[in-house]
Amino acid sequence: MIGIMGGTFNPIHIGHLLMCEHIREEFGLDKILFVPAKNPPHKGSEGIVETSRRLEMVRLAIRDNPYFELCDIEMRMDGPSYTVETLRALRGEYGLEPRLCLIIGADSLVQFPTWRRYEEIFEMVDIIVARRPGTENGALDQAIERLKAGHNARISVSGAAALDISSTRIRDRVKKGLSIKYMVPGCVEEYIREHGLYTGE
Repeated sequence: MIGIMGGTFNPIHIGHLLMCEHIREEFGLDKILFVPAKNPPHKGSEGIVETSRRLEMVRLAIRDNPYFELCDIEMRMDGPSYTVETLRALRGEYGLEPRLCLIIGADSLVQFPTWRRYEEIFEMVDIIVARRPGTENGALDQAIERLKAGHNARISVSGAAALDISSTRIRDRVKKGLSIKYMVPGCVEEYIREHGLYTGE
């Protein structure tokens, strides 16, 4: 099985990495693809650094984990980065096998019906949900029940502990000149500092 972890990764942080490593072991995944979004449709472009910078930060962050792999498929696609299109392209590359598992946060699952052609996503992948601070368990459970009943969705909830770390908070701390040590890998912290990222948002 291959896990798919999409995101803006602006920047990638320890929370992403710990969660994915836990999920890899918990669900016996062969590897996890990290897929940086080129043009995330649910977010404005303000404050998002250029794609080459985000790709490089992901590459640096995962380089010492043989089970993690950078996937630039969205950089090769035109238009907004819709998950359904990305998954269709990945299915084209990998074929009908192996089994693909989309890793998303609980907040995203609750909002899943707002995603473009979300019903088609259930036909292509299983869903692994990671709990997130701020998302009530009741709301998550209700969303899972609705999606399973209405779309025969294959959804599992990870036991990974959610860390209260966000890319937004990291960017804010950089802008204020505060430390982000231990919030991101050392190599990512150094890259952000060397290239002056997030200082002028």
